[in-house]
Amino acid sequence: MRFSLLKTALALTLIPSAVCAEEYKLGPDSNRKPGVPRGAVSHHTWKSTIFPGTVRDYWVYVPAQYNAAKKACLMVFQDGGGYIKDDGSWRVPIVFDNLIASGEMPVTIGVFVNPGIVPALSEEHQPRFNRGFEYDSMGPRYARFLIEELLPDAVGTYNISPDPNDRAIAGSSSGGIAAFTAAFNRPDAFRRVMSFIGSFANLRGGDVYAALIRKMEPLPLRVFLQDGSNDLNLYAGNWYLANQEIASSLDLSGYEYKFVEGTEGHNGKHGSAILPDALRWLWKDYPKPVSRSKEAHGGTMTVERHFITQILDPDSDWELASQKHAGSGALAVNADGEVVFADSGSSRILRIPASGEAQPFIAVKEKTGAMMFASDGRLYAAEPDQHRVVAYKSDGASTKWVDGVSATDLAVTSRGGIYFDDAVGQKIYFVDPQGKQREVYSGPEIRSPAGIHLSADEAFLFVADNQQRSVWSFEIGPDGSLAAGEPFYHLELPDNVDSGAMRTAAQGVTSDTEGFVYTATNLGIQISDPGSKTVGIIRNPSGGELKGLVFGGPDLQTLYAVSGDRVFRRHLRRKGSLPGKLVKLPVPEL
Repeated sequence: MRFSLLKTALALTLIPSAVCAEEYKLGPDSNRKPGVPRGAVSHHTWKSTIFPGTVRDYWVYVPAQYNAAKKACLMVFQDGGGYIKDDGSWRVPIVFDNLIASGEMPVTIGVFVNPGIVPALSEEHQPRFNRGFEYDSMGPRYARFLIEELLPDAVGTYNISPDPNDRAIAGSSSGGIAAFTAAFNRPDAFRRVMSFIGSFANLRGGDVYAALIRKMEPLPLRVFLQDGSNDLNLYAGNWYLANQEIASSLDLSGYEYKFVEGTEGHNGKHGSAILPDALRWLWKDYPKPVSRSKEAHGGTMTVERHFITQILDPDSDWELASQKHAGSGALAVNADGEVVFADSGSSRILRIPASGEAQPFIAVKEKTGAMMFASDGRLYAAEPDQHRVVAYKSDGASTKWVDGVSATDLAVTSRGGIYFDDAVGQKIYFVDPQGKQREVYSGPEIRSPAGIHLSADEAFLFVADNQQRSVWSFEIGPDGSLAAGEPFYHLELPDNVDSGAMRTAAQGVTSDTEGFVYTATNLGIQISDPGSKTVGIIRNPSGGELKGLVFGGPDLQTLYAVSGDRVFRRHLRRKGSLPGKLVKLPVPEL
């Protein structure tokens, strides 16, 4: 009896979630209609440099209604060869013809691109098929390939709208996650996404999207998803469950999305049958722009639904504070909440007022790196080329304070002590108020210290590791010594397919008076709660390298960040602290 029950249980686990799949048929919009103008499809090939050695086919569809005097919309399809045939299952050119003619979607040029292959050098060799690498990787490389390489060649002679609200991207299976990844990395290029049986599984880490969507600042995307209850269930995950997770994450984060569920497996039967309706939804209300999270839910988004809304000010976004500064990256805030930064290209330190252009603050003779004000008003600044740290008085006079070190960042205590890191030697030093220097940490665990910051109550010192995914936390002893060091804050990692290195590239740390830690990384500004969990990610304001963070402004509720050669600021619901002014932190929720 026991063996019989075991056999029965095993058999039940192997039964698909829906034994009988629904029947899906192509509707009238997927067939030619009398009197509907037909667009033209042309075939092309492309050899990529972003994906070295690869060649691929692509096709361009131009609707009959296209007028060079008017800007057209754009839609890109991955696995393009499967979408363009008039007698195929998808028949996208026919659907486009019918919906454009009926006014249910705008005049749209379609680009249908195949994944690349590296051709074999002889008949005895196999080509290298690039589909998985291009489509399932989560980094920005595929979006770069489209934006920088293929699209200029494919539609460079057409009058295409540059507005991302006029641009859509779609695909099926791995092509579906590729479409989402392109828009997620580059919402400045694509705002409308259509994914059928999307592979949001662990083929190359795509399963992490369910969590990333919940943590990252919501993007202005409209996302259509389709999947069936008999989709794949194999080594990389369960496709149907994964798409449900993505839909749930989009819903919690307030995205404008639609998830259509069916009973089919890993094929295009259901998707092709609903393609016309999917396109109608994707382009609904055009030319009205795609809504941001707050508007998508009628302004009803609450902090209970998406944690990062506790931190972001819904009425504030990034704004440019200053630009075109070579080597900018070091930020410091003084007792008045004024932020200063170093511009090595002009040999000066500049002050950023609440409005208007940046103003000269101190003229310097050497390249300036990390900076921080002390409670007595002195500005401590690292001079990496001279291997020293100097102290500036308000009149600009400087005094050498520390010699023989290459500090990448520093922190000043309320008593006048200074912590600074030495990335070359993998060490952390402390200089007491009398100027006596000693080593307080040395070891291989922190490979490249690149961001150092004191908690608001000065109980702990935070040290970001540029080469790994942790921000370390050290307890500070009465004499300035460090103890109980742990890789405490666990950061999210991007898929760095360009460099092949899985690292955060952290280059700046700050914190608020609630005990939350903010780290500038190549994925954005990651926010960690007092219990070590990453709970939110604020998007990079420009896509440039993030190199510095500090709270400033008269209320200390403005977060300043350096991205590339520009300084940005953004008002938040959280507040920072000033050097030398201790804050008692609240008991955290764990």
